[in-house]
Amino acid sequence: MGKEITSRNENYSEWYQDLVIKADLAENSAVRGCMVIKPYGYAIWEKMQRALDQMFKDTGHSNAYFPLFIPKSFFAKEAAHIEGFAKECAVVTHYRLRNTADGKGIEVDPDAKLEEELIVRPTSETIIWNTYRNWIQSYRDLPILVNQWANVVRWEMRTS
Repeated sequence: MGKEITSRNENYSEWYQDLVIKADLAENSAVRGCMVIKPYGYAIWEKMQRALDQMFKDTGHSNAYFPLFIPKSFFAKEAAHIEGFAKECAVVTHYRLRNTADGKGIEVDPDAKLEEELIVRPTSETIIWNTYRNWIQSYRDLPILVNQWANVVRWEMRTS
């Protein structure tokens, strides 16, 4: 028999994780903290997204997508904004891998270091505002009614 579901009153976070797995909505992946959303779980997400998307569109919003990678310099300008989650940011430093000298593995290619490190999106404000700077030339360009469906990455190492 499988593991029983933790009591919600005992440990809310563990109860939620147990429920998601027991309901076959998602499962843990090879990457700690990342789950695979299974077909039934994804179907639920699609229904929720469809309803919300219609609500946004009914109010004049359009969907857009902003980059996953954000230049580190954007966050330097917003130091106070990022302070709460800076320790949870994933940082891209290189753009290529190569085979090891013995041909039995791979390694980061030291010749492929980025000129500026990129942060994997922990939040979208900095990249969106940088883009809006180009879109907004006067008050006539307002309001901007945009929605973005996107993942964010915060490398939270706590498990409870």
